[in-house]
Amino acid sequence: MAEDQYNTISVSTTGNYKDKGSKFFSFAYPVTSESEIKNILKELRKKYYDARHFCFAYRLGADKSIYRDSDDGEPANSAGKPIMRQIQSKNLTDILIVVIRYFGGTLLGISGLIKAYGSAAYDALNNSEIVTKTVYNTIKINVPYTYNNIVQKIIKEEKLKIINQSFEQICSFIINIKQSDTQRIIDRFKHIENVECKTLNN
Repeated sequence: MAEDQYNTISVSTTGNYKDKGSKFFSFAYPVTSESEIKNILKELRKKYYDARHFCFAYRLGADKSIYRDSDDGEPANSAGKPIMRQIQSKNLTDILIVVIRYFGGTLLGISGLIKAYGSAAYDALNNSEIVTKTVYNTIKINVPYTYNNIVQKIIKEEKLKIINQSFEQICSFIINIKQSDTQRIIDRFKHIENVECKTLNN
């Protein structure tokens, strides 16, 4: 997979697992921020107020640099880590998986909990569609009208997506470029006389 591509899930899905009376309900969500995750957890706790545990794991960013897991009162590493391993096994990011437990009266032991939380997370992912997304940078180009055709030639050659454009004495283009191609293509534009080129989302 290219460095500017990553896998996530397309829509929210659910799953479940049962063992010795305990019920584990799993929820997988495509997410892009920790504030979004906090709101989801808040709503789940409100909706399933009578559940014993709300264990979860998440990973964010194309570089997978933001991540966290929680056992929420279960023995250390018996819930959050097994959920995270399911995320890692499919190389996913921008994803949250929450597993809610209703205690059935019989202790499952550490190994039983690891299996239960991992299996519940797996079931939610098994019901999901995994999609590949690409990271783009948004670039603005200003160029004198006399050099407009040169810019458009590069845009066509590189098959770039134009978000917005205007044609006046100074022509302006806003385009999307794959992250891995950004510097190379900016360098091409900068060889044009009197061109101004800058990245908007950095």
